[in-house]
Amino acid sequence: MAGLTERAPDARWRNANVWKISLSAFFADFGYQAVLAGFPIFLVVVLKAPVWAYGVAMAFSYGPGALVAYAGGRLGDRTDHRRVAIFGNILIPILSFAGLVAIPWQSITLFVLGWLPRNLRSPSRRVMLTRSVTDAHRTRAFGFLHALDVGGGVLAGLGLLTLLAYHVAFRWIFLLTIIPLLISTAMLVLVKPQQFFPQDTKQKDSQVSHQEHQMVRGVLIAAALYGFSSYSLGFPILTVTQSSHSGVWGVLSYVIFLGISALTGLWLGRRVKGTVKELAGIGYLLAAVGSLGLALAYAFHGGLISYYVPIALLGFALGAIETLEPTLIARFTPAAASGKGMGSLSASRSIGLFLANIIMGLLYHFTPVDAYGYATVVALAAMVVLLASTRKFS
Repeated sequence: MAGLTERAPDARWRNANVWKISLSAFFADFGYQAVLAGFPIFLVVVLKAPVWAYGVAMAFSYGPGALVAYAGGRLGDRTDHRRVAIFGNILIPILSFAGLVAIPWQSITLFVLGWLPRNLRSPSRRVMLTRSVTDAHRTRAFGFLHALDVGGGVLAGLGLLTLLAYHVAFRWIFLLTIIPLLISTAMLVLVKPQQFFPQDTKQKDSQVSHQEHQMVRGVLIAAALYGFSSYSLGFPILTVTQSSHSGVWGVLSYVIFLGISALTGLWLGRRVKGTVKELAGIGYLLAAVGSLGLALAYAFHGGLISYYVPIALLGFALGAIETLEPTLIARFTPAAASGKGMGSLSASRSIGLFLANIIMGLLYHFTPVDAYGYATVVALAAMVVLLASTRKFS
């Protein structure tokens, strides 16, 4: 009789749960990415806050988010990942109210309060995706998730660009994002836990477990170091906006970044094996090249194309990193502790992002060349650390 009420997991990788989880990501980004792209312009250009204040805002969005992400992953392991993901997702619309206030610190507070629940639900959402496919299809599934995730951001950027071109006030733009965010939560509610693949909880050989622990630790250390170079794209948006004297051209840089990133996730999911060398080369190395390109474009007073090309490289790098990092963590983390593994990944990145955005904000205050140069050096360091710490498994 159980077969009448519960369906066996679908062995196809693009199954119902993968679609629902990925569509939830699509609508989430369709919502909050419009706020994320518009917030630096709203804060610095409209509310006249200094650039370093934006850096602090991003730092406090990502810094405490490290603890929130780790706690969310552990909570999901102990309770239910689906419930944790739904709870976190339903609180994200708080950031949609950031445009209703005229005092910078109040706007920053609303943005941060909406951003932190995103960190809470991210590890559990990744675990749900991991359990919805077989091991052989994880890279494709994470690439597909990233493609729809960032694809929603592309539409958000295009919508923001259009509304700004028609001089729609930020308060109305931000409030409109509540609609796709609620749809995102509804998609998570529709996910069927009985369609998850059974977890393999068998005890493994102690030596293998030790090696797997070393691999995971190496990836987490590299992810944290990469986080120190991974600044909010609000900085390039501000660079292009101030160089072109147009918020529309600034937002277009965000659309390019997200568009390339979405296509990268979809394309790489079919073509990469999910190795450390791939993460180091087409992930961290390309991120360094992209930041270096932005530094050179500003130093030599380049035109829009000179900014858009390195921004596209940053988008490609992000697509690779968001596909390969969780794939490696899922592969070398025991199923019973998958939430802890994904939470640790989110937390590692957030720790770096906390200081990265403060450092970027301070350096940007003197010159963007210093800020982007700093990001270049640290991204290269992340690549070296990853290859060195995992050389036994490469």
